[in-house]
Amino acid sequence: MDKKIIGVIVTAFIVIVAALMLISPSSETTQKNNEKIGLVINSPTSSVSLKQIDEIFTDASSTGIGRSNVYLFWNIIEPVEGKFDWTQSDIMMGLNEKNNLKVTLYFSIINGDSLGPFPPWIGNPTLLLINEDELVNTLDVILSRYDIVDSIVIAGETESQFRYNEQKIPVYKELFSNVYDRIKEKHPDVQIGNSFALHHVINKNLEHIVTDLAIGDFVAFSYTPTDTTNEINKTPEESITDLNKIFEIIPNKKIGFFEISWSTSDFVNGDSTSQQNFIKELFNFYAQNESEIEFLTWYRYVDQEVGTCVVKDQKIGDKTITVGGGSSFGTSEHIIERLNQYNCNAGIVTIDQNHKSGWNEFINQIEMLN
Repeated sequence: MDKKIIGVIVTAFIVIVAALMLISPSSETTQKNNEKIGLVINSPTSSVSLKQIDEIFTDASSTGIGRSNVYLFWNIIEPVEGKFDWTQSDIMMGLNEKNNLKVTLYFSIINGDSLGPFPPWIGNPTLLLINEDELVNTLDVILSRYDIVDSIVIAGETESQFRYNEQKIPVYKELFSNVYDRIKEKHPDVQIGNSFALHHVINKNLEHIVTDLAIGDFVAFSYTPTDTTNEINKTPEESITDLNKIFEIIPNKKIGFFEISWSTSDFVNGDSTSQQNFIKELFNFYAQNESEIEFLTWYRYVDQEVGTCVVKDQKIGDKTITVGGGSSFGTSEHIIERLNQYNCNAGIVTIDQNHKSGWNEFINQIEMLN
């Protein structure tokens, strides 16, 4: 998941009784949504009222998307064993339901070269010591509460976790297989898979890890057209060539595009025109391969202030995940700075709510699919 500061996890809401009316499903919505096309719906800042985030969801949903990603972390959703905190997730899921959006749930067991974050009552287990019963129970409770969730990604940037630890792949495969089977018994229509960062896989020759971990209902990918320093180094056409490589790596399984993006920051060699061109090429690619694609979700709706999208020591709830070491970020401030610039300018809407040319292209392409 590129260890981003997740803009969709909003930490400051104005919650009042009247606000419950905002997140009730609308019975008058006539827009046709494409359930396979998604958008990561975030806010430009971490402090936002419920009214503002409701307006953001309405605007984002007007594109014709039919899904979004929701990022739930175990330490936030179940801080005490058996006691769940639905404060944030009920709002986000309610807004998705109101706008007729299906949800791809990211539940972080693997987060790049880190595990978790896990709640204090679990501690910091190794892969071998993650309790299968506890994981299945938590996922079952979440899925039973939110029937709009139709797909789950339980590991993100999975290639980074096993790049230097390939001997641990069998341990994870067994855990995944057991959890998969038990969740499917209770929620047979929910699709389950893992996600990989395609740009890292290609740049670091990690295709064999993806092949070895092509398990579950689908194999998901995030993608940025960047080199190892997080600068854009491809044309839109060359990026589509990268996407086509997926079918060589994974020839016999559904593919999900979990987070796919193109930044408009000139700091990393991006601009609005290249973003627009990439979106056009991306939808042409999707149209040609639709039967093989589970979902395609664009990262993201709106830009954020530069410097807020990635921090070296990222805190999720009460847990800190360190960016560095063997991860995709390396240890260079130069690299992290560029990742911030890239991520914070990957939206199709500017911070001041002006639509970029990519916004219009995004809408037009969805219309052509319907």
